[in-house]
Amino acid sequence: MMNRFVLGAVLAALTILGAGCSHSRGATSSPGETPFQTAMDRDLTEITVPQLEALYRSHKYTVTEVVRWHIGRIEKYNGIYRALQNLDEAGALAAAAREDAEAEAGGNDPARGSLWGIPIVIKANTSVKGLVTTDGWIGYMIPGHELVAPKDATIVAHLRAAGAIVIGQTNMPDFAASDTNRSTAYGRTGNAYDVRFSPGGSSGGTVTAVTSNYAILGNGTDTGNSIRMPSATSSVVGVFPTGGLVSIAGIAPLDWLLDNTGPIARTVTDAAIALSVMTGEDPLDPRTVGSSAKAQPGPYTRYLNGDALKGKRFGVPACVLTDAGIPFQGIPASVSAAEVQRQTEAARHSLRPETREAFMKALDGLRAAGATVVFDDSILSDDFAATVARVNTVPYIREGTEKFLAEFGPAQYRSVDAYEKVVGSPLPPTIIGGNQWRRLRQDAPKQPILQAVFETDPQAAANVLVPRQKALAIYTGTLDRLHLDGYVYPAAQMPPPDETMPQDGKLSEGPHSATGWVNMIGVPAVVVPGGFYPSGLPFGIEISARPWKDGDLLGWAYAYEQATHHRKPPVLVERGLLPNAR
Repeated sequence: MMNRFVLGAVLAALTILGAGCSHSRGATSSPGETPFQTAMDRDLTEITVPQLEALYRSHKYTVTEVVRWHIGRIEKYNGIYRALQNLDEAGALAAAAREDAEAEAGGNDPARGSLWGIPIVIKANTSVKGLVTTDGWIGYMIPGHELVAPKDATIVAHLRAAGAIVIGQTNMPDFAASDTNRSTAYGRTGNAYDVRFSPGGSSGGTVTAVTSNYAILGNGTDTGNSIRMPSATSSVVGVFPTGGLVSIAGIAPLDWLLDNTGPIARTVTDAAIALSVMTGEDPLDPRTVGSSAKAQPGPYTRYLNGDALKGKRFGVPACVLTDAGIPFQGIPASVSAAEVQRQTEAARHSLRPETREAFMKALDGLRAAGATVVFDDSILSDDFAATVARVNTVPYIREGTEKFLAEFGPAQYRSVDAYEKVVGSPLPPTIIGGNQWRRLRQDAPKQPILQAVFETDPQAAANVLVPRQKALAIYTGTLDRLHLDGYVYPAAQMPPPDETMPQDGKLSEGPHSATGWVNMIGVPAVVVPGGFYPSGLPFGIEISARPWKDGDLLGWAYAYEQATHHRKPPVLVERGLLPNAR
C-alpha cells in the first residue's frame, strides 16, 4: 500500500513524466513547544546510538516517543529538502510498539540487538518487505504494477534483527545513475546546508536525511562514488566496505559487479556499529562466500582508538590530483591503448582549486593526529588509471537485473521480459543493456554492447578479472613499495553546485569525483567530515585501505574525527526558496 508521500508522486509523475512533485506535508510549526518537546529536541538532536541506548536503559523515553520525534522532523522539513520519498509511519510505529512491549515485559534485556530502538532510513533501491522498491524510477510505481518487495534485502533483515526501526525510504536518482539526486519518482533533493545546492548522488536522500536528523543512520549504495561523494557534501560518515563483506542481495542493481552498500551516519562509532550488523555471508550473494575468514573480526567498534593514526603513512593518489579520468564501467578489452587514453581524457573531472585548498587544510588534521602524508608522482599515477579503466562491466548488467527481479521482484514480473509483457514497455538500457553502445574509435560507427552471463562468458577474464587483478596489484604494490598504510584524497573534485543555475551550460549533474576505481578493485574506503568551504558547504576527506582491513580503516577514521571534530549540523529552514524544486 502506498503512503501519503508516494501516492501524490505517482499521480503527478504519471501526468508529467520525469517531474517530481511536492507531495509530502509542507513545513509546519506550532505556536509554542511544550517543555517535554523542548527536552526531546535537546536530547535527540545529533544523538548517537550509544547515547540513545543509554536513554532507553534509563527509561527516559520509549521507542515510540523517539520514533514519533523523528517522524515530526520529517513532517516539518521534508517538504523543503525532499530527502525521504516514502514515510512508513504505520510500519515504524508498529515496530516501535512491539519493542516497547518487549521492554515492558523484559526490562533492560542484555540480549537486545546493538541497534535496538534506533530509527533508520533505507535507500529506495533496497528492498523493504511490503514497500515499493522504486529505485528512483517512475516505472516501478505504475498503479497496479508497483515493484512491491516480497521480502527484505539481506541488509535490511540484518538491521531489523538488531532492533533497528525502519522509518522510510530515501530519495535517489533513477537507478542510482547520477551524481545528483533528481528522480522521476519524487523529484529533487536539496542539500541540507543550503537547499539550492546538490547533496550529490546517488545516496543524496540518505545523507540529507541523516545529517538533518530524520533518522540516526541509514544505508547508501555505491557503484562509482555514491556513498562517499554525497557523504562529503553533507558532513556525514560514509563507509564503502571491502567488496563481498556486505551482501547486496535485494538491492536493485545498477551494475552488480561494481555495486556495494554500507552505512551512512553522523559519527564513525555509529557507522561501525551498523557495519558490524550489516556484514555476513549470504548464499544470495556469492561474493560474500568465504568473507568471514578474510575479514577482520567484529564488532568494528573494537578498532576505534583515538591514537590509531599515530605512526601511520598515507599516500595521495596522483591520478586524483592530476585529474586522470576513469570511464564509468570501464572500456572493453578489445579497445586499443590509444582509445583507452581518449576515453580516459573524456572522463576527466578537474580538481577545483577551492577543493584542493580544502583538502590540503584537511590534511593538517591527519598530521596532527600523528600520521604522515606522502606526495609522490608515482602513487597511483595515470598508468594506474589506464589499467583500472580496462575493468569493463557493461556486458553483464542485465544479469544483475534478472537475478534481482527473480528473487525480489513482485509476483507479476520476475524477469526483464516479464516486466515488458506486463507493463507494455521495456526496462531502460541503463539496467538491462542491449541498446547501449560505444564508439570504439572516434571515427567508428556506434557498436552495440551485447549482454552475457558473467560466470560463463569466455571474455569475462579479459573484461573484468585480469584488469582488476592488475590494478589491485598496482594498488597494493604501491603500499608495499612506499611503506604506506593507506591512501587519502578528496571525496569529490569540486564543491556541491548551485542547482538553481546551469552548470557548464546545462542542467546540473551534481558534483563529480575521481574515485570510481575504488569500486573497480573492491577495496574499502571511508569518508569523514573534513571541514567546510568558505561558502559554508561541507568538504569530505576519503581514506582507503587494503582489502579486508575495514576495521583498521574505521579506526583511522575515528582518530581523525576525534582529532578534528569537523562535523557541524545544518541549520534547517521551514520555508524554501524552491518550494517545488525538481
